[in-house]
Amino acid sequence: MKNIQIAIDGPASSGKSTVAKIIANDLAIIYLDTGAMYRSATLVSVENNTKDFNEIITYLRENPISFEKSSVFIGKRDISNIIRENEVTAHVSEISAIPEIREFLVEEQQRIAGSSSIIMDGRDIGTVVLPNADLKIFLIADVEERAERRYKENIERGIASNLEELVKEIAARDEYDSTRQVSPLKAAEDSIIFDTTGKSIQEVVTFIEDKIKALM
Repeated sequence: MKNIQIAIDGPASSGKSTVAKIIANDLAIIYLDTGAMYRSATLVSVENNTKDFNEIITYLRENPISFEKSSVFIGKRDISNIIRENEVTAHVSEISAIPEIREFLVEEQQRIAGSSSIIMDGRDIGTVVLPNADLKIFLIADVEERAERRYKENIERGIASNLEELVKEIAARDEYDSTRQVSPLKAAEDSIIFDTTGKSIQEVVTFIEDKIKALM
């Protein structure tokens, strides 16, 4: 089987990461969580009280981001849970929009993608990171439903949450991500747009896997 590249994009809590992980496991290919990479950079910013891209990038060069099964590491430190906490979430769009941060992480993502079959999710995978991907999917869903998904995820992780506040935060992040100057959130022209509102995870997985199998 030839190496294939699959790009899954969409706004916050549209189901990207969940379905990408399942598909990667089903097809035995690499899954790269780009959102976790931007959250990792944001964690460095928050913990070191800096928005200086040179400081953040230097730290990440010395303590590389890596993935092991479902865990995310900076250096040898497992940051899987802390990068999902509210303080990181509140600043991730701002740090993600810094051009130098994006350039650094995109280069890392492209380097990893060049070696084997991969499924990658984010907000600019099909437009910037993997513009020649074999399959591009853009997932969307109602803001209210996405907020409910994030609320349930947070509660399961023991993170305090308010559903009404999450609706406002996600709507604000949609606006910020869609209008930023660097790599804005948008569907690539050759993306397949799929509305996950009211759909089960398995329905979304089946839809995408059928498209992948047709390519194989």
